[in-house]
Amino acid sequence: MPEQINMDIFRLGFGLMRLPRNEDNTIDVPQTSQMVDMFLEAGGTYFDTAYAYGGSEDAIRQALVERYPRDRYTLATKLIARDGASEEELKEEFNTSLQRTGAGYFDFYLLHSLQRGNYKNYEANHLWEYVKELKEKGLIKHYGFSFHADPELLEELLTAHPDVEFVQLQINYADWDNPGVSSRRNLEICRAHGKPVVVMEPVKGGLLADPIDQVKAVFDKEGTDLSYAAWAIRFVASQDNILAVLSGMSSIAQMEDNLRSMKGFTGMTEHELEVIKEAQEALDADKSIPCTSCHYCTPGCPMNIPIPEIFTVENRKAGSPEFRTIREYNIVTQDKGKASDCISCGQCESICPQQLPIISLLEKARVFEQ
Repeated sequence: MPEQINMDIFRLGFGLMRLPRNEDNTIDVPQTSQMVDMFLEAGGTYFDTAYAYGGSEDAIRQALVERYPRDRYTLATKLIARDGASEEELKEEFNTSLQRTGAGYFDFYLLHSLQRGNYKNYEANHLWEYVKELKEKGLIKHYGFSFHADPELLEELLTAHPDVEFVQLQINYADWDNPGVSSRRNLEICRAHGKPVVVMEPVKGGLLADPIDQVKAVFDKEGTDLSYAAWAIRFVASQDNILAVLSGMSSIAQMEDNLRSMKGFTGMTEHELEVIKEAQEALDADKSIPCTSCHYCTPGCPMNIPIPEIFTVENRKAGSPEFRTIREYNIVTQDKGKASDCISCGQCESICPQQLPIISLLEKARVFEQ
């Protein structure tokens, strides 16, 4: 019988993409080792790295694998279907990861960052079959995939690959109903398919660790000693069907804060969830484009441009890495018109209750296509 995933574990996971760096940009292994010690002592077990995280797999070999018994922790890494790489080269990523980490096997192995633009690469190179072979050989215990796309593709993948054991999703309170990420809907789909979820980006790349002033005011009035990052992580950890919430910690101070906020945590209270809702409303109210997403503009658009969704991406781009903004734009315009398809017919402006200059706003949004 296949080994079952243990869900009864400390929910905070140690994301290894943003490890502390030295002045020469190499990973600070001594500080990472200290963070590993703190994490394990607090009851943490889940470590997450990837073939594509420069230096991370080698660093965790030194900071964790060579210093602790193999049954003391669980280790996850990922295979990414790089454009232009052959099937043999892609499959060799596993052996490289195994050599870098010295782990002997991986508890969790993921096909990395599936989205509209690359998911067919995994099919074409027989990588779904490959991870099954690795499991049969005892080289991995559980396999899944990390996902950055729309609910329709997630449903398609889980239907086509029902033996997938878990999914890694971007979930945070800022993206809960963001059409470019669809955190809530994607989580619901995984629940419906019975797939445990590992959460990435619970603080949206650090954006929710230092949010806009309106959001800070919402949390500050509560008078707690919780950091802004702690509010974000605890919100995600309160959801059902969560295996681990990954925090990409890059300092001892961040580790201390995360461990303190998660010690003895069993879930948010109803009041705390209302505070999160208020923070979400504060985020939504802070719009450079005051679009209300009424969608009056879209039914008559001859180019089928998802105007409100494009404006949502525009409003959320502040503080987000460029690659993430472009990815979210590609998701909302998938199989639909893009900003550059606008023919300036003006029907949208004639019906917009907010009287927005939609044509010129779409022209500015063309930067996402460059």
